[in-house]
Amino acid sequence: MANPFVHIELHTGDLAKAKAFYSQLFDWKLEDVATPENGVPYTMINVGSGTGGGMMANPAQHEPAHWQAFVGVDDIKASTEKARSLGATVVQEVMDIGDDGWISVIVDPTGARFALWQAKAGS
Repeated sequence: MANPFVHIELHTGDLAKAKAFYSQLFDWKLEDVATPENGVPYTMINVGSGTGGGMMANPAQHEPAHWQAFVGVDDIKASTEKARSLGATVVQEVMDIGDDGWISVIVDPTGARFALWQAKAGS
């Protein structure tokens, strides 16, 4: 696997304002969904072609709004540990995302933050 960027997610303090801005600027198609685990509002972004993503209220309210990039991996546990062994800081250990897959969040040795994603079979 080439480890492509597979999803990008906006974490924002004003979800309604972000939805209005991006849907008008880029003509993105937005679909509101709720995650079954916690009921937190989530908006899927359909960009037509290319990598889509989502928007949600910023889970770390002390952080400014930001885009979170997700890189696809075949083995999230091994990739998370490899990143750690290469000097990264793991800020979110591997976490199950319902029927869809698993994520972990990494800060690389230069300070850049990104997430790993492994889809579950059939997702």
